[in-house]
Order: sequence, then C-alpha cells, then structure tokens
Amino acid sequence: MPDRDRRRLLIDCDPGHDDAVAIVAAAAFAEVVGIVTVAGNVPLDRTTHNALVMRDLIGLDTPVHSGCSRPLVAPPRHAGFVHGESGLDGAELPEPTTPLDGTDGVEFIIDTCRSSEGLWLVPTGPLTNIGTAFRRAPDLPDRVAGVSLMGGGSFGNRSAIAEFNIWADPEAAAIVFDAFDPSTPGSAAGPLIMAGLDVTHQFQVTPERIEMTRAVPGQLAAALAGLFDFFTGTYLKRHDEGALWGAALHDPLAVLAVTHPDLFDHVDRHVVVETRGEHTAGMTVIDERRLLERSDPNCRVLTHVDADAAFAVILDAITQFST
Repeated sequence: MPDRDRRRLLIDCDPGHDDAVAIVAAAAFAEVVGIVTVAGNVPLDRTTHNALVMRDLIGLDTPVHSGCSRPLVAPPRHAGFVHGESGLDGAELPEPTTPLDGTDGVEFIIDTCRSSEGLWLVPTGPLTNIGTAFRRAPDLPDRVAGVSLMGGGSFGNRSAIAEFNIWADPEAAAIVFDAFDPSTPGSAAGPLIMAGLDVTHQFQVTPERIEMTRAVPGQLAAALAGLFDFFTGTYLKRHDEGALWGAALHDPLAVLAVTHPDLFDHVDRHVVVETRGEHTAGMTVIDERRLLERSDPNCRVLTHVDADAAFAVILDAITQFST
C-alpha cells in the first residue's frame, strides 16, 4: 500500500543530468505515478531513452510515456553543449530493458490528473507537455494539487533574461503561468511553485559534493558522480572564473519544494512569461513592486535553499537506490 503521507507526483522531464537526480529524489520521497518526457536538453528520442535508463537503474515501478517532440511555436532548441549529445554524458549507463509504456504523454497527463486526487505536476524541462495538456483540457489546472516547476528567474542562462526551460517554449510556459493567475476567470487555486535560477544557482555540485557522492557504494552513486564530473566541467568552462564552484543542480529543487518545503524560503509574486520580445522572449517577469495596484500573486517564487541540508537529502535518496 502506498504511504499516505508521501506526495503523489507526475514527473515531466527532459533528462538531462539534473533531471536524472530529480527522478531519484522523487522516487525516494514521493509516490511517482508516472514519468512523461519532452524534447528539451536533447531531442525527444534521447530524453525518453534517458528516462527509461533511470527507471531501470533505480528499479522504479512506474510508467514512462513520451510526449511532445517540439515546442508549440518556437523552433526546437536543445542543450547538448551542457549535457552532451546523449543528454547524460559522463558515465557508462546500462541500456534500458523495460519498454516505453506509451507515446502520447499529453493524454497520459490528462487521464492521470482526471483519475487521481491530490496529484502534483513536477515539470523539470520545457513546459510543452503541460501547456498542451492545459490547453486541451482546461479543467486540469484546478484538478491538480499544484505545479512545481524548474524554470525562470530574475536573470537568464540562454539570454540575458531568459532561462532555458522557459525560453525553449515560452508560449507553453505562458499557458501554465496564466492558468494560475487570479485575474483569469476560472483560474486554479494553485499553488504554482517556481524554482528559478535565483535559487538553483545556490545549489551546486561542488567538488566536495561530488566526492561525497562518489563515496556512496553502488552503481547509481558511481554513475551520478561521473555525470556530476561532466556536468560541472561544462558549467565551469562556460562561466567566468570564480562565478560558480560547480554545476547548478537545478531540477531536484522542483521535487524537494514539494517533498521538503522546509528547506526553502519563498515570496508570493505575480509572474508572467514574455513571448514576443526580441531580447526578452522567455523572460519570467516577476512583479516586485510594492505599489497597491500591483496584480495579485499567481506564483510561489523560491528565493533561498538550505543547500547543505538539501544535498544531504539528495545523498540520502542516492543511497537508497545505490546497490
């Protein structure tokens, strides 16, 4: 029987080094009712393959469905320069032995949300699948317990102001954020939680944390240590010297915001997604004004994470599955 105290999560992802860790954390501390893949860090065939690899590697008994292969409007955009051409460069990973459960991930999301109470959607890639599901089934936002996403922030990593997941499909992201806007008739009660770059850059896989991972016995820990080495290497090469001590481990924070909310500080803000600006498409516009006529909040914006405590939680999750 499932633990009634464990949150029920549907993971929507584009693995990706940090998505892989998000899957491990979700499996350790929540009931994962399904995984849906989306094109993002690498094309859909690779993100799907990588999700199947992670499911087998940790022995997770949950369905995996592939979703959308390209953004709603924007051209396909990938991040092999960060994650390698496989999406999980840096470790020798076993080939998956269990098959894909379906190829219509959007319908799987819709059906699962309609048949399950108290379900959290946790997207850690571009929001194409979630935005498409919300557009196809307008009742969905109000059926879910909430959405906890990795994306956005007050600064960017694909442009001066746009973070990759939002920039890759701003139109889909706008659908999701608008669904929780109190000024929209029939808007969802929420919460919508945003783990943006402001908080994820506080959570880095430093050399010390990589060695802590490597010290955990077993196949999973060894594989993740290799992935962390590669991931950190690409990050440090692409940033000013001293700007970071390791790769920002973005995606697990969207999971931990649901399973371990005490690790975070947050503010409630009104957030919209810019879809058209020549220099600002993909920007999450966070209303920080103190004027009384500002819009009511639609988003819980994470501002701080206890990084040492959060990494201890991640190590616990890795240890649970590393044999």
